[in-house]
Amino acid sequence: MKKIIIAGLATVLLIIGSVGNANATAITFLGEDLYGGRVNADAANASFMSVLTGVGTEDFESFAYRSTAPIDLDFGVSGTATLSGNGRIKNGDSAGRWATSGSKYWETNQNFNITFTEAVSAFGFYGTDIGDFGGEVILTYTNGSTTTLGIGNTTGARDGSVLYFGFYEDDQDMAFDFISFSNTNGSDWFGFDDMTIGTFTQIAQISQTPEPATILLMGIGLLGVASYSRKRINKKS
Repeated sequence: MKKIIIAGLATVLLIIGSVGNANATAITFLGEDLYGGRVNADAANASFMSVLTGVGTEDFESFAYRSTAPIDLDFGVSGTATLSGNGRIKNGDSAGRWATSGSKYWETNQNFNITFTEAVSAFGFYGTDIGDFGGEVILTYTNGSTTTLGIGNTTGARDGSVLYFGFYEDDQDMAFDFISFSNTNGSDWFGFDDMTIGTFTQIAQISQTPEPATILLMGIGLLGVASYSRKRINKKS
């Protein structure tokens, strides 16, 4: 009997450790349409948006053609941000790059940054013409520490491809106020559109995820059961 209780406690402690590790890993969504259409990209967008509630999206429609950074982004109730670095606002199709809504988007072949006025826990965007010259998109975001996240886009796609990438952090301590977009090949021009951000409280699934404190209480409860069982065993001896 004692061995069973100890094994049960070990399992609970293992679960607590596993939850801590899971919270340190971003949950990602990626859909690519490499040869026309946008079915996969839109499906990834829908999946990403389904775990958020009341978020805002910047579609770049309010900016003048050929505007350069810095530009102020407006995500509605989710907050505001400043985009800085290299690039420009484009209007209409351009060598395989295009707007995923409206007619305007952010075009660049170099790095750019977004600084948020308030920390966010979720970020997603559409990208067009990414990877046809072998370039990859690398995201780096900071929240006291720095996290690097490759989106895993396919290289060698033809002109005009589209993808959607989104991610969220389900640990409030991993909320970030700065994100950088890096391009591994300066010969590869990318288009970005319909960027969405969400705060920690706007991640709908958070309320469905057991908190570590709850699991810890379960462990304390099992400790109580173990103590009670030992007393009963000692009385019988």
